[in-house]
Amino acid sequence: MTTFLQLHLLTAYPPSNPNRDDQGRPKQATVGGAPRLRLSSQSIKRAVRVSPPFQQGLAGHMGQRTKLMGDMLRKHLIERGADAETARKKAEEIGKVFGKIEAADKKRPDALQGTTLAFISPDERAFALELADKAFAGEALPTEKDLAKTVLRTADGAVDIAMFGRMLADNPGFNREAAVQISHAITTHRAQSEDDYFTAVDDLKTRNDDSGGAHLGEHSFGSGVYYLYACVNCDLLVANLAGDRALAARGLRALVQAMATATPSGKQNSHAHRPRAGHIRAEIGSAAPRDLTGAFFSPVKGEDLLEASVTALTEMAGAIDDAYGPAADRVQIMDVRARQGTLAGLEEFAASALGQQDD
Repeated sequence: MTTFLQLHLLTAYPPSNPNRDDQGRPKQATVGGAPRLRLSSQSIKRAVRVSPPFQQGLAGHMGQRTKLMGDMLRKHLIERGADAETARKKAEEIGKVFGKIEAADKKRPDALQGTTLAFISPDERAFALELADKAFAGEALPTEKDLAKTVLRTADGAVDIAMFGRMLADNPGFNREAAVQISHAITTHRAQSEDDYFTAVDDLKTRNDDSGGAHLGEHSFGSGVYYLYACVNCDLLVANLAGDRALAARGLRALVQAMATATPSGKQNSHAHRPRAGHIRAEIGSAAPRDLTGAFFSPVKGEDLLEASVTALTEMAGAIDDAYGPAADRVQIMDVRARQGTLAGLEEFAASALGQQDD
């Protein structure tokens, strides 16, 4: 049976605007008929991927999302001594395995850029560079049919690709199903964005000059307690990592740490929002996963919204277990204000979902 690791987090954000819509305002959603603030799952995944637990803790096992793989190959060949025309031709032949190449830009006729962002693993990058070196040495490139098999992989050591998946429209056989699903985070209570009217002063302006600010503007922000849910298919994670259970365990530890501490960075210089999860419920089991958003369809109320949110979350988990049976074989809680549990303990708990510890 499949083993699932489920994470439920409650995090209190100060006035901030970490994830903006097209108008520059905090993203919002209507849940249970009530307005809420929202953080998109895309912004959360990005924050997780660029966080220190991932970038430092999983160095060498991180993919790159880019349109510029072809241009990197072109520059590599030029550095090896190839002329510009040959470098571009060979780089385009190899680079198209990651997606279609855009038509040459008049401003940068030599640049090579894909039409879509491709998620590329370190192994695939190395294979592409090796192929470019062989082409420069005079070897013929594989046929278009065999090129994908030479460069692309369905499983390797890229933890972020194994977790969050990828789609290659031109080579769907090398798509990877995401082992980790992350929800949009919503406030557990009614919340709406606010507008701030601000001015800035010209430092060189003297008292004899006209009074008033030299610049005025408007800025939106909001605050609240956010509920965030994540589900990990542990068996799929191991399979996506070519069976490397130790690396998968490292990835789970990094995921728990990043989700507890990393935040989308929009307007961070203006607000210094760096919250940490106040309550985390981690569950391991083989039952069908379920989120606990239903705890907040009726917005929580009261003077202590975090405490009310913890109570609602716990009661909903118990109610679902009573109705459907236990959703997990094991549960571990970290609650900051109750001084219950530690992040290190949750990391070890998450890694135990794989049935063994890493080295």
